[in-house]
Parts: sequence; C-alpha cells; structure tokens
Amino acid sequence: MESKDPMYDLLSSLEQIVFKDVPQTITLQQKSNPFTEYERLRKGTGMKTDDFARAMGVSVAMVQEWESRRVRPSMTELKLMSLIQATPTFSKQLTE
Repeated sequence: MESKDPMYDLLSSLEQIVFKDVPQTITLQQKSNPFTEYERLRKGTGMKTDDFARAMGVSVAMVQEWESRRVRPSMTELKLMSLIQATPTFSKQLTE
C-alpha cells in the first residue's frame, strides 16, 4: 500500500481552497522542469531569501541550493511555493 505524505495532502487541500475562485480558463503547459517552476514561483513571491526560507520552513542555505540548481524542491515544496505566491497574506502568516 502506498503511503501518502500528510503535508502534501494538506497543501493540496489548501490549494483547492485558495484557487477555488480562479477562473479555469488558464491553459496548463506541459509539465515543466522543477527548476523552471521553482524559479517562476520564487520570483513571483517578491520576498527576500531569508523571508522566503522562513515561510517555506527551510534554511537559507536550502533556498540557495534551489537557486543554484544543486537541489530540486520536492512536489510538496513546490505546492507550498505556489500557495505563497498566490496568497501574500498566507506567506505573512507563515513567517510570523
């Protein structure tokens, strides 16, 4: 039996709540490289590296690893990045 990551499930639920009112006319492109996705999400937050790391619950060093493309963010981390980018108030709550 496949075990699911409870954090992934939580973030999926949050994502459904956050994006429920977004028009579904957005066309999704082919699945992108996680690095490309990371860069897009990271730049879209407008947060400083240390604030972004705090919101993500990781070290500044980990954010630097992502930015240098030495380490790929997990799917759960990518979902959290999407939520942070989509809802600035959510990211502020995470950093408090």
